[in-house]
This record gives sequence, C-alpha cells and structure tokens, in this order.
Amino acid sequence: MAESKSVVIAALIANGAIAVLKFAGFLLTGSAAMLSETYHSVSDTGNQVFLLIGIRYAGKDASRGHPFGYGKAEFFYSFLVSVLLFGIAGWESAKHGYNAIMHPHPVEPGSATLLGFTFPGVWVNYGVLLGAIAFESYALKKAYAGMQKDIREHEWSGLVEAFKKTSNVTTLTAFTEDTIAMAGAGIALFGVYLSRFTGNPLYDAVAALLIGLMLMGFAIALAWENKRLLLGESLPKSEEQELRRIIEEFEGVVNIVDFRTVIFGPDDVLLTADIAFEKGISTAEMDKKITDLEDALTAANKSVFKVYIEPESRQRSRKGEATE
Repeated sequence: MAESKSVVIAALIANGAIAVLKFAGFLLTGSAAMLSETYHSVSDTGNQVFLLIGIRYAGKDASRGHPFGYGKAEFFYSFLVSVLLFGIAGWESAKHGYNAIMHPHPVEPGSATLLGFTFPGVWVNYGVLLGAIAFESYALKKAYAGMQKDIREHEWSGLVEAFKKTSNVTTLTAFTEDTIAMAGAGIALFGVYLSRFTGNPLYDAVAALLIGLMLMGFAIALAWENKRLLLGESLPKSEEQELRRIIEEFEGVVNIVDFRTVIFGPDDVLLTADIAFEKGISTAEMDKKITDLEDALTAANKSVFKVYIEPESRQRSRKGEATE
C-alpha cells in the first residue's frame, strides 16, 4: 500500500507541474499537439488524486456494512480514472486534432521574453516537452519498480502477464499513465518540430489526433482490466493450484469438495473450501486441523486474509460428482 502511494504521489507532482508548462506553451504557439498534451496532463493530475482517494478509502477497517473491508475501492477509483482518461484526455485530444486536420491554421510561433532575451515561442514547446519527458521518466521509473516487485513475487513472465493478472491496479494505472505520457510527449515533440521545420500545420494536428487515439485505446484496456476485479475475480490459476495442493496434502484430508477464491482488494483474498476429512476425527481434533490448515494457507499466500473451511462427509467420484 505504501509503495503504491509513493508511486502515485510521484506521478501527481510530475503531472501537475507539466500541465502548467504545457498550457503556457500552447498559449505562446497555438499548437494543437500542445493543447492535447495539456488535456492529457490535467487529466493525469486529476487521476492521481482519485487514486490517492482510492488508496485511503481502501485502508478503512471492515465494518458491519462492509464485513470484508473496502479493498475494492481501489478497483472502483481506478476504473473511474480509465473513464476520465478516455472522456477528458482522449476524446478532447482526438477531437481537437481532428478539427485541426479538417480546418488547418498556421501554428503561430509567438515569442517569449526571459531575463531581457526574446526567443521564438516554439522553443518553449521544445523545452516543456523535453522537461515533461524527464519528469515522466522519474515517475515511470517508480511505477516500473512497483510492477517489477509484483512480477517477482508472483513469478509472472513479464509486463504483459502482470497487466492481465495483477490486482495492484493503483500501480498498474500509474504505470500505464506514465507510459502513455512519455509516448505522448514524444509524439507531440515530433509533431511540433515537423510543423515548425516544414511550415505545414498538418503534422502538429496529426500528432494531436494520435495522442487522443492512444489515450482512448489505453483507457479501454484499463477499464477492461478493472472490470474483472470489480466483478469478483478469483486468484490466478497457478496460485489456486498451489493452495489446493496444500489442502490435498494436509494430514487427514481425503478430498476437496469445493474450492473458491475471490479478490476483495489488491492484497485481500477470501478463500473458502468444503473439504472431506477422514472418518472418526473428533470434534476437538477437527477444530485444530481446520485452524492449522487455515494458518498454512495464509502463510503460503500473503494476499489471503480470510479462510473459511467447511468439513464435509461427501467425496468426489471419478466424474467429479459428490457422493456420500
């Protein structure tokens, strides 16, 4: 939780500063790409605020109304971020770029004065975008470290598998935003340069459109990944198999009748299992076995915060049907 929070705070500081600088660049040059990047950074700044709210809300203790805690708050606010990323940053950027393509107008070079020196305003764009890349590199490095930590812990093959399986959506969202921000700043820089070099505003407009389409594409991907968690996804198959193995090999266990896991938060997993034990076990001994098994399961997977074991007299037939 603390690591996710530091990742989000790093992104918040970077995006807030960059948004102001990008807007100044737009005012000086009228660049469509710079306005798209301004939308992008403003949206990202607001998104970091939502992610921090989600982290704080998810940290609340369980209550009568929410007996398994508020862990899913992070999933909700991350989903909200993806909607805003699509609706504000993506749509507005794409719309502005499309309008600039259909109704081209020369990009005004403008000028800026600093310490008595006057220079072309487009230099401001260059400086802002290069500065944005530098700031975003720092934020991306923090987010990437967080993603790598999850990959090592779960022994995933890489970022693609982590994107599909991780429940640490706060770090995932920050990593995705920072990656898009780096790519967007690079596209904007290229578009601004080409328009300045050729005198053709089309390059700047196309850059704005590409930034918008890229933002909307990643927003849809993020929304899809959050949807699976909001709907109550189980642990990855490999982790479930390990937990099932522990139960099957536990002393006194004959068979697993039913087994389920549900993710309630980034590090909050509920595990329930109906288990057929050997006959003749006394009540006191059964209670001890269940307690020991619950301890073994929570020790094997730190995300498992609650285990419910239900002893059953049924066993599985070869076809998987329950029998007495």
